[in-house]
Amino acid sequence: MRKIILIVLSVILIAGSIFFAKYLIDSKNKPKQKLEKIVKTVFTEVVTNNTVPLVISTNGNLVAKNKIELYAEVQGVLQKTSKDFKQGTSYSKGETIIKINSDEFYANLQAQKSNLFNLITAIMPDIRLDYPSEFDKWQNYLQNFDNNGGTNKLPEFASEKEKFFISGRGINTAYYNVKNLEVKLNKHNIRAPFNGILTESLVNPGTLIRVGQKLGEFISPSVYEIGVSIKSEFKDLLQVGKQVKLHNLEKTKTWTGKVIRINGKLDTATQTIKAFIEVVGKDLKEGQYLEIELQAKAEENAYEVQRNLIVENSKLYIVKDSVLDLISVNPIFENENTVIVKGLPNGTVLLSKPVPGSYAGMLVTIFNENKK
Repeated sequence: MRKIILIVLSVILIAGSIFFAKYLIDSKNKPKQKLEKIVKTVFTEVVTNNTVPLVISTNGNLVAKNKIELYAEVQGVLQKTSKDFKQGTSYSKGETIIKINSDEFYANLQAQKSNLFNLITAIMPDIRLDYPSEFDKWQNYLQNFDNNGGTNKLPEFASEKEKFFISGRGINTAYYNVKNLEVKLNKHNIRAPFNGILTESLVNPGTLIRVGQKLGEFISPSVYEIGVSIKSEFKDLLQVGKQVKLHNLEKTKTWTGKVIRINGKLDTATQTIKAFIEVVGKDLKEGQYLEIELQAKAEENAYEVQRNLIVENSKLYIVKDSVLDLISVNPIFENENTVIVKGLPNGTVLLSKPVPGSYAGMLVTIFNENKK
């Protein structure tokens, strides 16, 4: 009985092995699935060469052409004027911007003027005796002497002898001391040299002002200039008086400026030359960022493409018989976002948008807007 059982188990094991081996052979011989080729849809444009103007783009910040920094040349307490000394306050030409208390200084000036008057008065008897012909002019000077106004110039000397006599009495020294104080007295009031606006305010009324302290900044908002750096290879395009176009970053507003100065020295680090452009117009502000376009020569038989389409610095993808191909071109000028190239035949079907993972020989289909 045991032998029969063993024989039956052996037969079953052998049969199972045969069936399992056949299963493995059959699964190995199954046909492979065919992979479908992926054909990408691309955007294209047809090349038409024409005359393309070369425009040099650069940028910079506006600076007021008439701008002064306000510094104190005398010491005293800042006084309040008819207008607040604050940013954005406008002043007309000749209007007082800053007023520094000058009571003590004015009293010192009056003392010096009184001293000058007394010195001249003291020599009048000597002038009558020694220089009778010059007495009248000195007497007129005393009669017109104004303690509250400016000090008149001393009478002209008729001779060297008179000059030495007046100088020896210390009158010349006293006179120039008075004039020096009068000049300093005027510095207690800072007046607007032109119509403008206060763009910086660093002090308030009641503050003690010291000599050399910066008080603020004053500009004229009517005329601005902008400094731009141009590559040395384009320096021949710059000429004083040449008009240029300027626009804001959004390109919603445009102004016309002109070149007013050109630096005669190249920047050794960047090999650029600095040019200054004057611009007048509404909606312009100090520090505003503008882009400038300088018109260069026009290039014939050329085509303008997007910079992101350039491959390996000098190649472009074209579509030929539904297959991508790379052709070499000659880039002749680069703008911020585009490149002007030569060497593209008219009628060439050029990719107008980059295709991720593109390569020469890739199958593509051209996007058809009508079909969509």
